Amino acid sequence: MLDSLRLTIADLSALGFFLVAWIVHSMAVRGRWIRRVSLTTAMNVQREAWMRTMAQRDLRMIDTSIMVGLQQGTAFFASSSLIAVGGCFALLGASDHVLTVLGDLPLSGPPSRPLFEIKVLGLITILVFAFFKFGWSYRLFNYCSILIGAVPMLREGLHSPEMEAAVHRATRMNVLAGRHFNAGLQAIFFSLGYLGWFVNPSVFVATTIILLAVLVRRQFFSAARMAVLETAQAGPGNGEAILPESQ
Repeated sequence: MLDSLRLTIADLSALGFFLVAWIVHSMAVRGRWIRRVSLTTAMNVQREAWMRTMAQRDLRMIDTSIMVGLQQGTAFFASSSLIAVGGCFALLGASDHVLTVLGDLPLSGPPSRPLFEIKVLGLITILVFAFFKFGWSYRLFNYCSILIGAVPMLREGLHSPEMEAAVHRATRMNVLAGRHFNAGLQAIFFSLGYLGWFVNPSVFVATTIILLAVLVRRQFFSAARMAVLETAQAGPGNGEAILPESQ
């Protein structure tokens, strides 16, 4: 029993590579370890611009509509994560059938039920992490809506210190909510790469590399990034001062 639970060197190496890739990508997206501006960082500048524009509007129905859309998207992913967790528990109940299917794959090694169950528990852990990130992001977007309502009206074209402080608070909350949402989304993406481990460690490494290449391209070399940077250069500030250090 204990022998079947032991991970091989190849399994441990592939799992370590997967975790390192996830951590490095997350830090790079946040502007750590790499100087190239990511799509997420560029969008944080636009969040600041949004909050400053919002402060100059007398009617903020547009801003509340945007917040509702952000909350609905976050709630959708949170619900999807819970459904996926339930599917993983159903997968544990059908282990024999799944092991038969995996055993028929040309690249799959000899099936081991205890090891398979460990891998499923790992997948559940990733999905639960995603759910908590989405759930907290939803709450933070709700707080951001309250902070938007607390921003005082612009009077006679003058920006008071109270308004600047309120805009700063709303911006920080918006950025933090987006950061947790992105963390949950990354967990969903990396859970797809994790599926390669059910075949063998080599496929696990390959799916991780492919997934990482797709995410890196979208964050650092995509047309969406260029579109945001073309407008972000004229935005107020560089967005760095409003990024919270802690999550």
